Amino acid sequence: MIGKQIRMERIKNRDTGRTVIVPMDHGTTVGPIPGLENMRETVTKIVNGGANAILMHKGMVRAGHRGGGPDVGLIVHLSAGTSLSPQPNAKVLVCSVEEAIKLGADAVSIHVNLGAPTDCDMLRDLGAVAETCMQWQMPLIAMMYTRGPKIESEFDVKCVKHAARVGAELGADIVKVNYTGSPETFREVVEGCPVPVVIAGGEKVETDEQLLNMVEGALEAGAAGASIGRNAFQHADPEGMVRAISMMVHEGASVQECQKFLESRR
Repeated sequence: MIGKQIRMERIKNRDTGRTVIVPMDHGTTVGPIPGLENMRETVTKIVNGGANAILMHKGMVRAGHRGGGPDVGLIVHLSAGTSLSPQPNAKVLVCSVEEAIKLGADAVSIHVNLGAPTDCDMLRDLGAVAETCMQWQMPLIAMMYTRGPKIESEFDVKCVKHAARVGAELGADIVKVNYTGSPETFREVVEGCPVPVVIAGGEKVETDEQLLNMVEGALEAGAAGASIGRNAFQHADPEGMVRAISMMVHEGASVQECQKFLESRR
């Protein structure tokens, strides 16, 4: 397992064992939303903020690559779907592990929507990708969500802990899930999943405090970090917000300390 271990160390903080990932794969789903028009500019801000890894689709690797500055882990996303589709919750493989390796990836990720009409296809893909990742010793992040007719709330702890467990059961090295709203409920998710769990940022929040409270609660419950997209790259100060999240994840900073830091940059 030495290959996976070495690559995992490129997408996390070696001292804390935790990670701050900023996903920027949204252009496939919803188009060039604000913050993602100029990938190189956005990546520079995110990296300067101290992110451990960035996540994007294969075609954006070149667009987001910088010639200088601090290094950052690269996660290439393997699956996609669009909001224009009659089945927007369906995700299909659009990149292979081998192609990601050629692009210089340190890890790959895949998206699964449990409860969607095509979840059986997504589960099959997850299992197959996990096998290939084992062959190449490539870390695999599984984005596990619950979305479909039988799902009343995708933040319900019963659904979220089931989704996290499925990701681990099928071979993921890190599982990304929604935050369930409190440290007490999210602890059930972490305790039921034998691999590290990180929280998704979700829809754009109204205040910094909301996001920071969510990160703090997840860490209190035992989360291994955060994977925050829109609430980072669409923030008025992307570099500052990523730095604040990193302070919380790696330095144990409080919500109040992070808020003061953000205010000092205005």
